Amino acid sequence: MNKSQNEPEATQAEDSFPLEGMALTHILVVSDLARARTFYRDVLGAKLYGEYGGTSIVFDFNGAWLLVVTGGEPTKDKPTVTFTPPNDPDRVSHSITIRVPDCQRAYEILSQRGAQFLTPPVNWGYEIRAFFRDPDGHLFEISQVGSV
Repeated sequence: MNKSQNEPEATQAEDSFPLEGMALTHILVVSDLARARTFYRDVLGAKLYGEYGGTSIVFDFNGAWLLVVTGGEPTKDKPTVTFTPPNDPDRVSHSITIRVPDCQRAYEILSQRGAQFLTPPVNWGYEIRAFFRDPDGHLFEISQVGSV
């Protein structure tokens, strides 16, 4: 994105974003915390970082944070927002992509661990990919860079 000539130059100290030390966490709302713990730990291989108040579990997945939470009503800081798990797994507003060096091998490993894939890996030339869901219907993709 190009700056307009009239925009003042941002200084590192006052306008820098992202800020040093920041980390991105992806929140997934689930219906059953115990089932989610088993899936993310045993199928996906995420490392359990912590559990809080019986309503949330934090995983470290290869340096990315996954926060798995039960649903919740609006709060003071999100007064119109209710957290709920997906109600239709075939209508997706987001997905998580995991870049892998070998899509077929990742597919085999995750399938053996219980992941339910929509199809085997498909080679599109520019990438090889396959999709699966967690027990609540959140969509995940494994993707390998193709040869194009």
